Amino acid sequence: MAENDWKARLGVVFSTNPDFNYTTESEEQDVETLAPERQNLRVWLDRNHRGGKTVTLVKGFVGSEEDLKELAKELKNRCGVGGSAKDGEIIIQGAHRERVVEILLSKGYNRTKAAGGN
Repeated sequence: MAENDWKARLGVVFSTNPDFNYTTESEEQDVETLAPERQNLRVWLDRNHRGGKTVTLVKGFVGSEEDLKELAKELKNRCGVGGSAKDGEIIIQGAHRERVVEILLSKGYNRTKAAGGN
């Protein structure tokens, strides 16, 4: 399917070379996860675009998606709720800002800030 991915080839000029192989640059780059003491995480409550439900957001994580999902899994387990992790952001269902900050500080994230929220 990678050879027939026409969206990745938009804007490419036609080549008359029969041996031409189009290659795309991989967008997935291995991002090195910063140590917990170097992370600058922000934790706050949010209600926007969530049907009136309050969620706890953790933003500012720098690292791989796997490490982000692992941290989110631990936060969800320790808070006893559901949530998700994607695009450098962790969403925890419910108002658990103080508990999440407490957990992050115990894990060594010393630059965690509890920002204001709804």
